[in-house]
Parts: sequence; structure tokens; C-alpha cells
Amino acid sequence: MGSKEKRDAKAGRNYNRWFLNTVKKTIIKYGMIGEGDRVALGVSGGKDSSALLYIMSLVQAQAPFPFSLQAVFVDLGWEMDISPLEDFCASLKIPLHVEKTRISRIVFDVRQEKNPCSLCAKLRRGALHKAAKGLDCNRVALGHHLDDTVETYFLNSIFSGRINTFKPNTYLDRRELYLVRPLICLPQHIISSLVSREDLPVIENPCPVSGETKRHEMGEIVKFIVKRYPFYYERFITSLEKSGIWQTTPFSIQEEKC
Repeated sequence: MGSKEKRDAKAGRNYNRWFLNTVKKTIIKYGMIGEGDRVALGVSGGKDSSALLYIMSLVQAQAPFPFSLQAVFVDLGWEMDISPLEDFCASLKIPLHVEKTRISRIVFDVRQEKNPCSLCAKLRRGALHKAAKGLDCNRVALGHHLDDTVETYFLNSIFSGRINTFKPNTYLDRRELYLVRPLICLPQHIISSLVSREDLPVIENPCPVSGETKRHEMGEIVKFIVKRYPFYYERFITSLEKSGIWQTTPFSIQEEKC
């Protein structure tokens, strides 16, 4: 075993109780990944996607069955230096595919959207799913964590009048892809601690509306609730499962429009 493999094995053991067991149980509980799956990891250069890359490399090393990982970066058209991401993927031996798009120009110049996040997210999803299919992947993994899920719940409830949020495992029938979120039971502070502890690469978000969105406002609400009621995360997951919003049956197929 080489020095890198020894470090990874040690990290896996040290991190089991901290977060890795939670991720592995989440993958099993919601039937996210099976033997022979080809998983496209959606990466942006942010801390969540860097954590996703690192954690999934540990999961892959410890899994009792083989599956492959492929990182996919959707280039929105900003001038970004993604060399830190390229180097990080190379160090983990995860191939990186860059999907070139004109999304930033479409959203801000052509459409001149006053609320650009929804259209941008829709176009990014389409580009990511297209790239995943082109790379012969049958699953797409995203780095959404538990705070993202709670924020989305509040966004839907307050602004759309719907009780809904991200799901751990969703089948996209028009793409014939499974969309999975392995980090969905990890709170944001765990992700931030890992990124800091391991000095994982983080590329600054060049979007002009970054940090000025309704999601950012929801994030402040979540912080307030969790600070006052530390058990809220656990209760939130329980409520989603009891209501049927989250299905625990392995590989359950649910339609998601994209």
C-alpha cells in the first residue's frame, strides 16, 4: 500500500464516527449506489462539491462492491481558474470532465433575469445531466447537505405554498438517471469543518448575485432555529420520512421534472 493509500485508509478510520458512517448509512438507507454504478459527481469548485469529492473517494475505497466516480464541472461561461479543482481531482484519481456552456450569458445578458437563480439552476441541471449521459453514467451525485434541504423546505413553503424539498434519491425518467445526494444528512457545519481541516480547495463563486438570494435569507433562519433547538435536524429528517417526502425503500423511483 502506497503512502497516499495509507493516508486515505487512516482518514477513513478517523472520520468514521465523525461523518463517514452517516454518509454510508445514508447511501444504504436510501438505495443511492449499487455494484457497478457509474456515478457522475456534480462539482462547482465550492466547499460542498469539494467535500463531496473527498467523501465519495473515501466511500469508494471502503465499499464492499466496485463502482466508478466521474467528476463533472459545468462551465457557466465565467472566467474561472479551475486548476485547483483539476489538481484535486487528479490527486483523488477521479477523472474530471468540463462541460462548456453559455449559461451566464443567457441568464444575465440575453434574458436579463431579475431573479436569475431559478433559470440558472434549471440550465445547469440540464447541462449536468446531458454530460452525465454522454459519459455513460447512470447516477448523478450532488453535494446538497442537510441545511440546503431545510432551506429549500422553507423556500417552498413561504414562496410557493408547497411542502417539499430535496430528496435523497430521485429517478429522472426523461434522462433515465438517478439523482442522489449522499451528503443530505450532514449539517453544513460538518462540511465546513472538513473543508477547513483537510484544506480542501475552494474556488470563489463569481456569480454577481452570490450571497444576495432568498436562499441566503433562509440560511439565516435555519441557523437561528438550530442554535435555539439543536435537535431540530434530527426531527426534520424524521418528519420528512414519516410524511413520505423521503422514501427509505432502496432504489424507489420518483418522478422529478427537470
